[in-house]
Amino acid sequence: MLREIIYYGNFGEDIDIYKPPRKPSMAGAVPRSRLLELMKVQCNLFSTTYNPDRLRTGNKVLRQRLRGPTLAAYYPRKTATLEDLKRVFKKHDLQVINPREDERLESIALAKLRGKGAPKKKKGKDLTKGRKKKR
Repeated sequence: MLREIIYYGNFGEDIDIYKPPRKPSMAGAVPRSRLLELMKVQCNLFSTTYNPDRLRTGNKVLRQRLRGPTLAAYYPRKTATLEDLKRVFKKHDLQVINPREDERLESIALAKLRGKGAPKKKKGKDLTKGRKKKR
């Protein structure tokens, strides 16, 4: 970047603009193989991936912290349900009553009595009969 220094003279005089002379660039003087060698050593030193062609490798994503443990910690741990208790108490010949499940089964039975229940599943040869496409 060039730095411009402006000198102001007396009122009405011309303004002088001073620009320092450009220094010759050293990038053209160093061979590419030497720069690649330097880049390789730099990558080994700082534990980065050597990618002289600058291809898209996905390293940015792979270097990121894993999100799995954070997402798993977001949801609360699974607690014992009535079904778990039912399984444990069944071994000791004890019965667990689940009022929600009983209510659900009762409403299904009432719906079937009114003819609003789920249709019966097909059995045997009838399974393939309904699946044929019409042409």
